[in-house]
Amino acid sequence: MGRLQSFERIAVVQTARDLFWDKGFEATSLADLEEATGLRRSSLYHAFGSKRGLFDAAVEDYQASVIRPRLRTLTGPGIGRASLLAYFSELRSAVSALPEDSPRRGCLLVNCAAGLAGHDDPARQVVEGYRSELTDTLQDALRAAGTAAGGSAPDRARTLASLGMSAMLLARVNATESVALLDTATEQIRSWFPVHDATDA
Repeated sequence: MGRLQSFERIAVVQTARDLFWDKGFEATSLADLEEATGLRRSSLYHAFGSKRGLFDAAVEDYQASVIRPRLRTLTGPGIGRASLLAYFSELRSAVSALPEDSPRRGCLLVNCAAGLAGHDDPARQVVEGYRSELTDTLQDALRAAGTAAGGSAPDRARTLASLGMSAMLLARVNATESVALLDTATEQIRSWFPVHDATDA
């Protein structure tokens, strides 16, 4: 097979992304990738260099199609308390919407890359980069929300990022507890930025 067309490459990467999300990097075999994508391993190697190269492309696609759109809730004009609540509400909905036995619960980066991070520097950098970007984005939104009694934006951003990432990891094995962690994040935000309005949810 010759060079993949751009639209073919996107389809292959997204198919592989879902497979890695389902099974994890280590458990996904080349035979699995051949069957899912319809390509022979020689074509996969030609296009991506290795199974790891395809995984890296899948991670990039996940960041572009899932992570960054979610983070946009916390960026731009008008960010603040409502944006913070909306972000964790969206995560909660994503966890709750999937069946209990769905392998695609949680976050691909946390679920899959974290499994490699202990012995793989590039994977560690991916996970740390995500944590850092999430924390910085939350910190900006917290500062935009205004002054709240006690605490600091950096400390609170780390708390919320830890709750969010822990929830995404736990979603694979216990969706109920994952939702509870996300609810805890929501409760924290409301306690830091209370409003005296009966319509506030």
